[in-house]
Formats: sequence, C-alpha cells, structure tokens
Amino acid sequence: MSAMTSESWDVVVIGAGINGAGVAQAAAAAGYRTLVLEKNDQPALETSSRSSKLIHGGLRYLESLEISLVYESLRERELLIRLAPDLVHRQTFHIPVYEDTRRPQWMLCAGLGLYALMAGPLKNRFHRIGRKAASAIPGLEHKGLKSVFQYQDAQTDDAALTRAVLASAVSLGAEIRYRSALTRAQVRPQEIEVEVEGEEGSRHLLTRSLVNAAGPWVYPVNRRIDPPPPMAEPDRVQGAHLVLDEPVERAWYLEAPQDGRAVFLLPWKGHALLGTTETLYRGDPSEVHCLEQERDYLLEVQARYFPQRSTRIIDEMAGLRVLPAAEGRLFTRSRETVYVTDDPRSPRIVGIVGGKLTVYRKTGEQVVAMLRGVLPERKQRARTDQLPLRPA
Repeated sequence: MSAMTSESWDVVVIGAGINGAGVAQAAAAAGYRTLVLEKNDQPALETSSRSSKLIHGGLRYLESLEISLVYESLRERELLIRLAPDLVHRQTFHIPVYEDTRRPQWMLCAGLGLYALMAGPLKNRFHRIGRKAASAIPGLEHKGLKSVFQYQDAQTDDAALTRAVLASAVSLGAEIRYRSALTRAQVRPQEIEVEVEGEEGSRHLLTRSLVNAAGPWVYPVNRRIDPPPPMAEPDRVQGAHLVLDEPVERAWYLEAPQDGRAVFLLPWKGHALLGTTETLYRGDPSEVHCLEQERDYLLEVQARYFPQRSTRIIDEMAGLRVLPAAEGRLFTRSRETVYVTDDPRSPRIVGIVGGKLTVYRKTGEQVVAMLRGVLPERKQRARTDQLPLRPA
C-alpha cells in the first residue's frame, strides 16, 4: 500500500456495534481524532440489536464466581439508569421455584442477597412471594410451585442504546463512515496505514492506533492486519430469541428444565421476548438464523412455566456472541472482556473479544487507556460517566 494519504487519525475503530460505539465515545471524549468504519449502512445491525435487551449485573455469573464482573456490571447498570433514563429503565424480575427446581430456595436467597449487597443500598432489594400468593399469578403453572422471588435489574432497547452512544461520540467530534470495510492494515514504525473499501472505491488513511471491534468478524479482521496481533480464533456462540404475539406483563427469569440454563421471558414492544439459546456456530456470521431446535427449546421452556400461553411467533432474531476458545459448557464460560494487542506494553492495535452490553462504556474507557502511550496529548472534551444519552 502507498503511504501517501491526506487523512490522518488518532484512533480508527472497526465496527459500529455497542463496543465500537463505546470506544468511539471514550476516544472522542478524551479529545482524540476518531473515525469509525462500519461495513453496513447503519449501526447495530448485527449482535448489538439481537441481545436479550438487558442491562444487568448478571445474577447467574455469581454461580461461576465471576464476582468482579458482576460488581462492575452493577455499577455500570446504575450509571446507565441515571445517564439514559429514556433508554434504560428498572425492571422487576420474577424467578419461580418448584419442587423440581435445580437451585433450592436457600441458594437463591444467598445469591440474591449478595446481588443486592453488591448493587448498593436500596438498589436491588428482593423478596420472596409465598406459595399461596404466587399461585394467584395469572398463567403461571401452579403444580409443584413453592414460591416466586422478585428482584430488580434493568432493560433497554439495545439498538437504540447503540445509536445514542454513537450520536454522543459524533457530538464530541468523532466521524462515522458507513458502507466502509477494512480490507488491509499495514503496521509501520510511526503509523498504521489502513485501506478501506467503500462506495467510492478504495482509499487509504493513516492512524496512530486501530481498534478491532468487529464482533463476530473480529478474527477475519485481525487477519487483514500485517503483521497480525497474536489471536487464537474465538468461538462464535449463537443466541436466538423469539418475539411472541401474546404480551407478558412481568419479566421472568426461568430455569430451563432441559439443562438448567437461564431463559428470559420479557415484555417487549407490546409483545413478549423469549430467549436466549447458546449454540456453537461454525458458519458465515452473515448467515446466522434461528434454528428449528432453538425454537423448540425456547417454546418448551415457556410451556413448562406457562402452559396456556400462545406459541405464535411473529418475529425471531439470532445473534452471535464471541467467546475466547475454551473447553466446557457454553453456559458456564466467562463473559469477561478479553483484549488482544500487538504489544502488551505499548499497544497500537487492540482487538475486543467477548464482553457484555452492560459494560460497553467501561470497555471503551479501558481500550483508550491502553492506547494512551501511543497517542498525542489532547485536551479532554468530556467524561463518559457524566455524558447524558438520549434517543438518536
């Protein structure tokens, strides 16, 4: 590639999903000249619009002792409720407990108590509804029902939140170019030359640092960098959701009878959202779709707890989360964000593997902190923990 170019940036971000948006906002807030490249014609068309729509600490992560992740997520949840009141709202969740539930009531009490303690005073109080009162909940299977636990978390529109974060980044000076895909990046002693294919053909630009926030495409994008940072091919895990015609008034955290996984049944735009699944995916990320066995799995979960609810599907979605390759059940894998760099001491390239929607802001701040050693002194424009987010 030719090094001749008139464009020069401090930070170039690949991908306009929630992690790319978070990095762009953090970089622009720190005063850096920031460019986001997105291969689609709008943001959040992939995983960032196909999640469970939750801003939460991750109650189930306590079971695998991911204490720091839960604590960080709860801190970010409270921050987003304050900064984005039109996009993130508190939601009361219900956990039904039956005679054959795998997790006994004492375990749920302990977990919910710790969850509340980590969230802070009055932020996540929980209580138990006894059998008699729980049996009066309309539609809920009463046979074998022992109690229902209630606790607080939060819900969002993931795509709308991503757009709001990108709009915040743009207001701070970041630029976003859609229909622009990275075809190659050449690492040079003083800069990184990036070749981009867009509607107007191929063009080159220079940047001091490069952030690979391509989600399911993080590994293919990494291979377009010369030389590539050392990255093992991660696992892509498919998660499917169904939108059902019959609305649901309460948010439910359900233990799947098939394997003990957590499945959510949530109010969603006048209907009900049911998900998610976890299926190892080996194909083209652009061709991911809901599988028949995933529909059957989710509807079987609903039927266990709400046997009379409608099963009519009016929409469905399937997204891919990226996890570091590892052995063991997908459900028990860590959701901690992993950063892949070209130089652990002074990185110019950072690849983001994994992570959670809830902690996107913290992810962005951590990436920018990692890159500061190769970036010039700039005047800080704002702090991301003080920037309000509004629907874009």
